[in-house]
Amino acid sequence: MARYGVEHKAETRRRIIEAAGRRLKQHGIDGSGIAAVMSDADLTNGAFYAHFGSKSDLVANVVTDQLERQRASIGALPADRDSLEDYIRGYLSTEHRDDHTGGCPTAALLSEIGRCDATVRDAYSEGAQSIVQEIAAHLPPGRSDTNQLQTALGLFSILVTSLQLARAISDPALSDQVLDTGIHNALRILDDPA
Repeated sequence: MARYGVEHKAETRRRIIEAAGRRLKQHGIDGSGIAAVMSDADLTNGAFYAHFGSKSDLVANVVTDQLERQRASIGALPADRDSLEDYIRGYLSTEHRDDHTGGCPTAALLSEIGRCDATVRDAYSEGAQSIVQEIAAHLPPGRSDTNQLQTALGLFSILVTSLQLARAISDPALSDQVLDTGIHNALRILDDPA
């Protein structure tokens, strides 16, 4: 029996998480079985339990990974209003709307996460809070700390729900209008100093 080193095990775990991230966002949590994820990662089903205790454990790890990547991308932005506006416009773009597998995990999985066990919901809660805090840190100065967090939460909510709605609508013109309206509303919140 071959023994693999720590590096190989970490790389295999990373492959599983990345494959699961794409599959979960494309097919949903309920529509993504362990066998399909492992096939996407080009691994056998038996390798799964060397890395994760259950499907819920995998989903929690994927959610943590995906939200940390999103937080880091916001964190890498210059801390100014124009950068945040560019992020808003990119998030509510037709390209992002049409990129389910590479797009926002919240927009893709939120309705299912609410029905998951505490492990997944806790992982999501922690990641979502870190994103909201990162958005707050990038808001223009002049608001109280409480107002910064409320504004950031409002922006995050508008972005996610606008993207979800735009993805659900089959009429391309109406879907585009939802994105445009989301951008308009997000920028109004961004520019409101209250």
